Amino acid sequence: MRITINVFLKNGVLDPQGKATQKALHSLNFNNIKEVKIAKQIQIELDEKDKEKAKKQVEAMCSELLVNSVIEDYEIIL
Repeated sequence: MRITINVFLKNGVLDPQGKATQKALHSLNFNNIKEVKIAKQIQIELDEKDKEKAKKQVEAMCSELLVNSVIEDYEIIL
């Protein structure tokens, strides 16, 4: 089972990469961009057929290693 995890900064956390990208896009005359947020995507191929078990395992992975819960949120897509 392939599982996708989208990890993004929580609202209110400074995103310097997103700001730099927004400035660069404005300099290229893409002036209608209001905000850019940079996120990361993690894909895991898991040998598990039960979706609930898979989700619980991935939640544990996120809380123990993959996500910094102080500044990041995440969503799991099964």
